[in-house]
Amino acid sequence: MTAHRPIAATEAATFPDHARATFAAAYPDQPVALSHNLVDHTLLSLDALAMLAERMPASSVEYNLGKLPLGVRPEDTPSNGLTLGETIRTIETNGSWAVLKNVERDPAYAALLDAALAELAPIVADKTGPMLHREAFIFLTSPGSVTPFHMDPEHNILLQIMGSKMMTIFPARDEALVPAQKSEEFHGGGHRNLVWQDGFKALGTPFPLHPGDAVHVPVKAPHFVENGAAVSVSLSVTWRSERSVAEGELHSFNALLRRRSLPVGQISARPEKQGVRRLVYRIMRKLGA
Repeated sequence: MTAHRPIAATEAATFPDHARATFAAAYPDQPVALSHNLVDHTLLSLDALAMLAERMPASSVEYNLGKLPLGVRPEDTPSNGLTLGETIRTIETNGSWAVLKNVERDPAYAALLDAALAELAPIVADKTGPMLHREAFIFLTSPGSVTPFHMDPEHNILLQIMGSKMMTIFPARDEALVPAQKSEEFHGGGHRNLVWQDGFKALGTPFPLHPGDAVHVPVKAPHFVENGAAVSVSLSVTWRSERSVAEGELHSFNALLRRRSLPVGQISARPEKQGVRRLVYRIMRKLGA
């Protein structure tokens, strides 16, 4: 096991030592509450984020009205009728939700992401190998907004910067929540939103988030988010691993088999160890099967 180096008192640590220890105990499979030190960071003010958004490509921004049901089809998500800059500058009153994707493409935000993940990299390497494909996302939400029931393909830590919200997280790899064919569609480019049933709610764990709080969300753990009574700003720092890549490959392999009416395989809790099936999938993909 790699020794986890304490952050020196002179360094501006994103995650305090106790948060890193808590993360180490939970990663990669358990959601867990953490804490961070990025509240009031100059790059995360509304003005800074509006300027960032206006220089980002349109493909890196998603925004819409924020008061949505927990289950909503992607094509039914309503527009707010505003420009992106207007959305962010008036988000306190316009009832919207916005996400700035891949903000690490901006050098200043890349440095912010790198500093945060460098503190966790030794812990991650012990459990799932090197951090791959590091990304950062910033979420801005009006009071009372809802992010519907969905899942994401990355290892994720959400850091609450401004305002409050409640994130309810559900167990990963539960086919009652995410049927196998939905996972296969998702890894083939399908939408992240999931079908919601009221009976699911008892299966979730609520995590209240206030400025300085954070939460670890395991790969593909379904979740929804309910915003509090004030504007919310959250930073999501994410990465992939051999485990998450392997899971995606195996679901894609099952989709390929299912299309040919062939038996599909089970995906274990350690998909990175299913090397033979991954190799067969890679060969079939290379052959254009």
